[in-house]
Amino acid sequence: MVVEQKVLALNGNEAVAYVLKQADVDVVAAYPITPQTIIVERFSEYVARGEVNTEFICVESEHSALSACLAASAVGARVFTASASAGLALMHEILYVTSGCRAPVVMVVVNRAFSSPANIHCEHTDSMVERDSCWIQVYVENSQEAYDSTIQAFRIAEHPEIMLPIMVCLDGFTLSHTLENVRVLPDDTVRNFVGKRKFPLVTNHQGKNVPFKLDFKNPITIGSLDLQNYYFEHKRQQEEGMRKALEIVQQINEEYGKISGRQYGDGLLDAYRLEDAEIATVCVGSTAGTVKTVVDDLRAEGVKAGLLRIRTFRPLPFEGIVRTLENVKAVGVMDRNMGFGGHGGAVFREVHHALYDSSNHPIVVNYIYGIGGRDTSPSQIRKIYEELRRILEAGRVETPVRFVDLRE
Repeated sequence: MVVEQKVLALNGNEAVAYVLKQADVDVVAAYPITPQTIIVERFSEYVARGEVNTEFICVESEHSALSACLAASAVGARVFTASASAGLALMHEILYVTSGCRAPVVMVVVNRAFSSPANIHCEHTDSMVERDSCWIQVYVENSQEAYDSTIQAFRIAEHPEIMLPIMVCLDGFTLSHTLENVRVLPDDTVRNFVGKRKFPLVTNHQGKNVPFKLDFKNPITIGSLDLQNYYFEHKRQQEEGMRKALEIVQQINEEYGKISGRQYGDGLLDAYRLEDAEIATVCVGSTAGTVKTVVDDLRAEGVKAGLLRIRTFRPLPFEGIVRTLENVKAVGVMDRNMGFGGHGGAVFREVHHALYDSSNHPIVVNYIYGIGGRDTSPSQIRKIYEELRRILEAGRVETPVRFVDLRE
């Protein structure tokens, strides 16, 4: 049953901070960095006013922030942090430690370009370079989805069959600093949906089945030295957690839709007007909203255009991508990142790989766009679809990696 909700004017960062106030978070440790700062700033106000019972730790760096979150999670706390760009890069070492310790930390990444040259605006490079760190990655389209996905993130990460950290990624400034109407659930509804953190049982050195957390009454070891004998097996266990997440993300998306009235595709992929599409684009993040408008205009003109938004990039919904695009003849994959020295951006390489063995085997083209926060207009997106039509007519692509609105 969909519950009654109120509408608040919130930017993406404020929407995330509002979730933290509702979700009974035990520990927040974070270091401010543009364009993520508002999350930490707004939440600190809730702490100062006594609106939350959360241990708020002001740290000296992002490396310290995630280290504090890892320790708190290991002893059983529900934890949160946020970062962007160079801050996420400074966490790099601890990202792998956190996933290897199976600590279900929730982090919001407000996507931002790396220096140099210095740039504080949006691109997806910062989170894409961490795609193999064994963190679940969800990319949102708007501030409403940032709110909804952060709520779901606690359920996903803490699920006893997953027990892996998660990044909810939202576009810097485009979402983080732009006001939208956001429908928020009642506090008790969020608290009931998230629930109390559950712990899988493990066998300790005494042969007892105990909760998987550090507790001096029931001692276990987490994150110990692990050389040739068992390291490989433990890495495989992380992969199994990722595989299980494909199923759990869909279940939680459906469950959340019953109380909120909002679902995002199947939780993994959000298909738009793809049923009979001949040409389509694939993207992640806020650009999808603009693409949908262009698709509607093209459909009104009789063009069979569509869009596939990848919501959950890790674990990659490989089979779903193939199935959803099975009848599309030409696919333009939009990347807000650059794979220097490689062959296209991160999303392109994943989608191209997935479609390689497809029976349909569509033409796949990469469009690098929006680097450093450069605006991508509806007219530019329309040109992508026009190019796809010409490529489809020609039956081949001569330049598989292309750049949108670039001065050559």
